[in-house]
Amino acid sequence: MTRATSLLLAVSVLLCGPSLAAEKPNILLILADDLGYGDVRCYNDRSKVATPNIDRLARDGMRFTDAHSPATVCTPTRYSLMTGQMAFRVPNGGRVFDGIGGPSLIAPGRLTLPAMLRANGYATACVGKWHVGLTFFDRAGQPVRGNGVEAVQRVDFSRRIEGGPMDHGFDRFFGTACCPTTDWLYAFIENDRVPVPPAGPLDKSRLPNHPYANDCRAGLIATNFPMEEVDLVFLNKSREFLEQHVRQSPGRPFFLFHSAQAVHLPSFAAPQFQGKTSAGPHGDFIHQLDWVVGELMTTLEKLGVADNTLVIFTSDNGPETTSVVHMRADHGHDGARPWRGVKRDSWEGGHRVPFLVRWPGRVKPGTTSAQLTSLTDVMATVAAIIGARLPDNAAEDSFNLLPAWRSEDKAPIRPYLLMQAFGGARTLSIRRGPWKYLDHTGSGGNRYESSPGLKSFILPDTAPDAPGQLYNLEADPGETKNLFFERPEIVKELQTLLAAAKASERAHPAKP
Repeated sequence: MTRATSLLLAVSVLLCGPSLAAEKPNILLILADDLGYGDVRCYNDRSKVATPNIDRLARDGMRFTDAHSPATVCTPTRYSLMTGQMAFRVPNGGRVFDGIGGPSLIAPGRLTLPAMLRANGYATACVGKWHVGLTFFDRAGQPVRGNGVEAVQRVDFSRRIEGGPMDHGFDRFFGTACCPTTDWLYAFIENDRVPVPPAGPLDKSRLPNHPYANDCRAGLIATNFPMEEVDLVFLNKSREFLEQHVRQSPGRPFFLFHSAQAVHLPSFAAPQFQGKTSAGPHGDFIHQLDWVVGELMTTLEKLGVADNTLVIFTSDNGPETTSVVHMRADHGHDGARPWRGVKRDSWEGGHRVPFLVRWPGRVKPGTTSAQLTSLTDVMATVAAIIGARLPDNAAEDSFNLLPAWRSEDKAPIRPYLLMQAFGGARTLSIRRGPWKYLDHTGSGGNRYESSPGLKSFILPDTAPDAPGQLYNLEADPGETKNLFFERPEIVKELQTLLAAAKASERAHPAKP
């Protein structure tokens, strides 16, 4: 989809309700990577890593305790955040891209969060990890498919990249195709091109060697790509955007999507942060992420726009298996606490995430909400804030949580919540009130029986013959007792509701 097509689509978003539309706050959305519920001190008082800047966001705003990533891995969650639609509804919606992976999961004609904001007068910028898929071309102008070093070698880096942020509502982009220090292409993308292509193979012997460093693949690297300082580069680019925008367009609202590298493995904290905590390399990485959050807030304050900026901080899924296994054993730190499961799992630890909202004068400081929340809800909520009416063919799984943000309504807004694990449409779960139904056996992601590190976390199966799992999170937040056979009426209700939500292709009712 071209930028012109994206703009024409976004213009179709109709304005309504002048009371909120007149406000149009600046918006800073900070998305951490693989940051668990228990990694943050304001969610886990036993965390071994201090997170004073993230904790300050909680003190200055609202902390959500029942917020969830739409999926338990990177790519589908990011798709859902950008579109307000669950990723399992689209082709390849359960896939995680790597290297130069694509094409984009976002179809031409699909309205996105940044496109909606741009149509309503916002300057839009994305800094950091994209990971929703894009298309590189070879010397003959053909799309390069596949992954690994061989695929990267076939790319003609003089050609424009398609399907990235610039084609889906962002005015500018600086970042990476997929996981910055994990995947086969170690090079920065600026807008829709790679200005400094990879020059040769990555020399891993020059990188830190510890239990949290094994996710770094031996790909190709550009000469300007600092493996241990990628997040500092992202921070500087976000600062540049903020400073330039406020200087050149002080009366125009901005939307900055700061998509962090941290704390996805490998845990490569910059040298100045190494050894700064007593929780090892991953603890240092969490500490660095917290510092970056503080620096972004300081920048807003110095520019005089902090009071008119809505800040949203969250994570794309739960903590990675390696970090949880080693942090628990070596440092007594549990990034998933108090939940069962980790990244990729349908259990709560795989998708219950930190979610903080700071909006001076609109969101009461120091408040907490137990409102059932999904990252898909960001789109409908932001639409309500700026007075935009979403068309029926957009944000189908997004609910307006603004009443909860403004402490105006404590009644449940969402009738239910859909979630997808690593298996995509094969591993769906649904939550209604305290009841959670997993439409599959096992974790939905990790193979605990064959993983030496995860074997010790296996819990007894209380219903080994059941084809699915039913838990009451109010009575059993640790998901220890499968009630599939004990409460068949609840199982049937949730199975029916899940089937209806899949068949209707939306969770939010269409407008009459």
